[in-house]
Amino acid sequence: MAFDRSSLREVLARTDLVAFIGQYVPLKKRGNDFVGLCPFHGEKTPSFHVHPDRGFYKCFGCGKGGDAISFLMERENLPFPEAARMLAVRAGVELEPERPEQARARSEKERIYEINSVAAAYFARMLKAPEGKRGSEYARGRGLDDATIERFAIGYAPDRWDGLVEELTSRGLDLPLAERAGLVRPGQRGYYDFYRDRLMVPTRNTTGEIVAFGGRSIGDGEPKYLNTSTTPVYTKGQVLFALEIARRAAKESGTLVVVEGYLDCIALHQAGIANAVASLGTAFTAEQADELRKYADRIILCYDGDAAGNAAALRAIDIAATKIERAGASLRICVLPPGEDPDSFVRAHGRAAFEGLLAEAVPAVQFKLDPRIARLATGFENPAAIAREAEEIVRRLVPREEWDRWRTYVAMRLGLAVDDLRAAARVDAIAGFARPVEAGLGGTRRAGARIGAPSSERELLAIFIERPELIALFADAIAPNEFRDERYRRILLTLFERGRDAESSGELFSLFIEDAELLEIVAALGQADRSPTPRYPGIEDAKAHVRRILTHFERERERRRLDELNREVDSLLEAGDPIPDLLRQELAALTKRLQA
Repeated sequence: MAFDRSSLREVLARTDLVAFIGQYVPLKKRGNDFVGLCPFHGEKTPSFHVHPDRGFYKCFGCGKGGDAISFLMERENLPFPEAARMLAVRAGVELEPERPEQARARSEKERIYEINSVAAAYFARMLKAPEGKRGSEYARGRGLDDATIERFAIGYAPDRWDGLVEELTSRGLDLPLAERAGLVRPGQRGYYDFYRDRLMVPTRNTTGEIVAFGGRSIGDGEPKYLNTSTTPVYTKGQVLFALEIARRAAKESGTLVVVEGYLDCIALHQAGIANAVASLGTAFTAEQADELRKYADRIILCYDGDAAGNAAALRAIDIAATKIERAGASLRICVLPPGEDPDSFVRAHGRAAFEGLLAEAVPAVQFKLDPRIARLATGFENPAAIAREAEEIVRRLVPREEWDRWRTYVAMRLGLAVDDLRAAARVDAIAGFARPVEAGLGGTRRAGARIGAPSSERELLAIFIERPELIALFADAIAPNEFRDERYRRILLTLFERGRDAESSGELFSLFIEDAELLEIVAALGQADRSPTPRYPGIEDAKAHVRRILTHFERERERRRLDELNREVDSLLEAGDPIPDLLRQELAALTKRLQA
């Protein structure tokens, strides 16, 4: 009976090969492998090797080798279906029968795996050949040693148009299928190599098959990174680089470290941080979060210490939180020093320093909350508005049982009472800018309680109502369409169009006499019962506060522009296109201004 290949791969991925074979053979660790006496033939000197990173064993005495299923078949003399079922039960995986269309697809996939394997061997051979001197020098310049190059099967695609084409042709492999694998392209004179003059790094799935390649430009070629697009064996955003290695280390530590690029990941492994994986430069996906959650209870995102890295971490939190935090696991963010990436940092400062940064990684929800809370110091945000945002973040990112813990954190940072944060309906009351929400007869609410616009909008209108002489002075400084609350936009527009000459708050109230809803809001904003004296007895004080609020709106415009730039970066990454320098510069400048 044939089984669904994905469920078989899941069985192998969930089977700890060293622990499983160790039930039959005493094994001793030697480097990255484990060795012991072969259980299939008599020997006195150990020649039986288990390679946990790649999920297979090999005896150099009798030649037998394979994966966990083949070991069980050989050791217990079992047919394949029975051995597969036994391991599936042990791994807690339900084996599904293979459908006819899956069998046809499997045949194609297995041929692509073969093509990828031949290509990887060719690239590795070229790196050691005279033709690969440029690639070898580049690898040395990146600090990669021989053991790392061999472990990750790093190679070089020479600056030729037909080197790989000739290799595949000499092996009798199908070039149209190699095109589907993303390795060659059709031209007017036949097929040509897709990768040229690049350091080549293969990506494997969790059972060790090569599914994709990443090519790092060595010269001035663009793009700097050229990666496999979607193929029959690979879908961008569903695979994590080095997970087939890191999952073994994660089983011991319970932690996986996620970086963006494969060279960052390789540098960490070379430094001894074996639980690192890479998201391969794509925007972090829900599928990748699912994969991580299978192998670790603690996930640490470690992105570059620049504006783009910070933005990528924030986007990744939004995607990963429901998959990781709300599933009971821990999602944390490791913040690198400005200008550093994992590769540069670990090479300059070493493993211990990097592990020190990992130990200081902050919870994802805190990483999202802290920039919001920091806005309190600007003087134009009130605690209630920030608390309202914080409550939404907490509810969205962490399980219910964690809510009170983070409410306490927010309350302490904002100087509020924890009980006020627990009562979401009282948040407006904390602000002191509007009457608290009250239930009326029949379950209705008083109209005045609907004042729920952002605090900066409320405060600006309140100042204008208290100090009508400022309306004309600042009418050209902000457009009503910058207000998010539709009712507040209408009020501001009316003040600018018809209230410039008003001499008192009473005159302003008369402008809204025909709109009961807006009149009640204006009256609430202008209520004298908030304080027995004007909040800004001096006109210069009022002007200064208006200018602070206008600075806030300028920051909001910049934040919206930053969001636009981030979406543009996401689109470029998804398409595998380079990010223009001007875009990087604008993104960095905006982020720096906002952080300042």
